[in-house]
Amino acid sequence: MSNISSKNLVRASMFTAILVVMSYISIPLPFSPVPITGQGVGVMLTGLILDPVSAFLAFFTYLLLGAIGLPVFAGGSGGLSVLVGPTGGYLLGYLIGTTLLSMLKGKLKISISLYIKTFVFGAGIVYLIGFYWLSKVTGMDLSKAFMVGVVPYIIGDIVKTIISVPLAVTIYNRLKISIIDFAN
Repeated sequence: MSNISSKNLVRASMFTAILVVMSYISIPLPFSPVPITGQGVGVMLTGLILDPVSAFLAFFTYLLLGAIGLPVFAGGSGGLSVLVGPTGGYLLGYLIGTTLLSMLKGKLKISISLYIKTFVFGAGIVYLIGFYWLSKVTGMDLSKAFMVGVVPYIIGDIVKTIISVPLAVTIYNRLKISIIDFAN
């Protein structure tokens, strides 16, 4: 842990709080155990604004808080049952997707490339891990898990990407010193 700077810990803590707040935006769907949440925006912002270490720490901390039972997951849920339940794969996917997005984002300027990276790593990785996990936990075949756990969310995640990229670029560029570098 000695390689983790206080700056990374402060960054991670701030974005863990953002992830918690965004998880309370949750709309259950009658045909799926996976709700529509604001977490996608939080994940994309975390991956776009933070460096990979801070992004990983932010989401890992979020998962730990939820695992010990704090109500930080979608709709105020928490506990290990959420992590091993139908939505657990999406949570693991968020951890991996956030970290990969942070590693691969490049310079934070609005571009088609940044939108594609954000969607592929902010949502695509989550879908892949999430629907596979959903299939295994619920016993659904992969095609049904894909139809229930991916298809209904694609348009919403495209919208989240369209919102997240300019928001992240604005936050990063305008508040770089006060938010990102104040822990020097």
